[in-house]
Amino acid sequence: MQILRGYVSRLYPSRKQKELIDKTIGSSKFIYNYFLEDKIKEYKETDKSKSAYDQGKEVI
Repeated sequence: MQILRGYVSRLYPSRKQKELIDKTIGSSKFIYNYFLEDKIKEYKETDKSKSAYDQGKEVI
């Protein structure tokens, strides 16, 4: 029988680290929602959605 183990750890970020984490998560949410909306809009107009590759080219 195989025994699986997991470890739990807790982080205590400083105020600056919390701020940076919040900004990073906020930016990620914005980018995700932007490209999701773009994909839905493209699908409604052409009945074809953009691939992740095509959207990735827009980021650069």
